[in-house]
Amino acid sequence: MSMRFTARARRGMVALTVAAGLAVGAAGCGGSGGGERKPEGAASAARSGDSGPSAQEGQSEEPLAELKGSDGLLLQVTSAQRDAGGFVTVNGTLKNDGAQTAVIPSALSGNETEIIKNGRSFGGATLVDSQGKKRYYVLRDTEGRPLTTTGFSTLKSGATLAVFMQFPAPPASVSELDFQLPTFTSAAIKIPG
Repeated sequence: MSMRFTARARRGMVALTVAAGLAVGAAGCGGSGGGERKPEGAASAARSGDSGPSAQEGQSEEPLAELKGSDGLLLQVTSAQRDAGGFVTVNGTLKNDGAQTAVIPSALSGNETEIIKNGRSFGGATLVDSQGKKRYYVLRDTEGRPLTTTGFSTLKSGATLAVFMQFPAPPASVSELDFQLPTFTSAAIKIPG
């Protein structure tokens, strides 16, 4: 009888401890705005016609560069900024200037298995420092997902998609890089020091 009572009491204490731990964990995950932060301009599916602010709100109207792709696709790079954490975030707008719905090429994701298994993205984008002879690839999170816009497959005629890509920052002395994206022309962009 004594062992049975002790076992029951022990189970009750374990259940109480687990419940208290879950309550503390739930309180720590509350909606107080301290949740996970996304990179500035991280718009996964902002399309034209949305009433919310765009990822490029407050930035200049004149794009830094325009890259032409297949089927009337046009990528306008609207900003390229160094972030405090040692990153470069490139923001832009992908537009379908064609007369028909365009299928976004899967080649934009690049050819790395880890990135491809996470779906369509801009994981194939690179920044090239021709003077330093270095190529900077899109960053990935701890689970191998690229830090870019994801989850798109088609773009209707005349529609736009706000996009971003995040790269490791080159040295502060490097201010001009070539931006490359598979199936698109390349373009030189300037990054403020």
